[in-house]
Amino acid sequence: MVNTIGIVGLGLIGGSLARRLVGRGCRVVAWNHRPHPYADARRDGIECVDTLAQLAQERPDIIMLCNPLRAMPQVLADLKDVIDRDATTLSDVGSVKAMVRSQVADAGLADCYVGAHPMAGTELSGFSASDPGLYDGALWAITVDEHTNYQRFLAVANLITEQVGNRAIVLDDATHDRAAAMISHMPHAVSTALIGELSASPDRNIAAALAAGSWRDMTRVALTDPERTRAMIEEDASNVESLLRELSGRLLAFADDLHRGDDEAMTRFFAEGQPFRDYKSRGAVNDAEPFALDIDEAGWQGELLESARRGEHIIRFTAPRQVLVEVRSAL
Repeated sequence: MVNTIGIVGLGLIGGSLARRLVGRGCRVVAWNHRPHPYADARRDGIECVDTLAQLAQERPDIIMLCNPLRAMPQVLADLKDVIDRDATTLSDVGSVKAMVRSQVADAGLADCYVGAHPMAGTELSGFSASDPGLYDGALWAITVDEHTNYQRFLAVANLITEQVGNRAIVLDDATHDRAAAMISHMPHAVSTALIGELSASPDRNIAAALAAGSWRDMTRVALTDPERTRAMIEEDASNVESLLRELSGRLLAFADDLHRGDDEAMTRFFAEGQPFRDYKSRGAVNDAEPFALDIDEAGWQGELLESARRGEHIIRFTAPRQVLVEVRSAL
């Protein structure tokens, strides 16, 4: 079990994680680039320090980098000479993994790094918006490569499943970034385009008056700080560009079908998504009971990736090389 966790960045994600871990009995030491949230954080039981060096000197079992991705190179540069590589594993919560791993390698810290990304968040930001309940029922993606140390992976995985109390899947960076573009980064661009379309309409006041649940749900993420959204999308630009072009082609083809009144083509358009409708209608959980999955010493990364592709989520480790999994996302 992890005893001390270091948190870098007390924004929405880092602050919520710190508060959740303290609430579950963990010691949390945090550093933020500005000290304005420290008074509130200390009232919540979070130990706050003035420098990254002080945080590293506490020799936390895991340092979780929750800082903005644009600050990552500087944070890593400040940590590389002060972190105890034998005592501390480095992880992060960034929504793009290949770029972070490259930055970690450039800083000479690849040997102690395990990537992570919690699928949690809101359109709000800052420690004042943090909430330990943000992680209720959350899934984390843990990202590894062929060089990832298994014991470090196990430490991060146990932190997530035991101490945060969440589920996890294990991916490589490229698979993660493609999937994140599909379910997060590209939808942010589409949602932003929708509010742009409304704002440019001469009938925008009428449309806003008529807007109800459908519009609210389609545009919620467009209410996020636009600079934060832009940074997130640009960090996964290649994947987002490809998806936007594919989606644009799909919509243009449907517009042509509408113009022609092509009944068969329109039926296909609405039928393509039926596997997802079926998946959501059954509550995303199959009837199968959780079961144990043994993890081989060789090729464990690929083994766990295939488990994720089958829709299996890690619930917890029952032994160092055995996990309890449940089918949760099989379409």
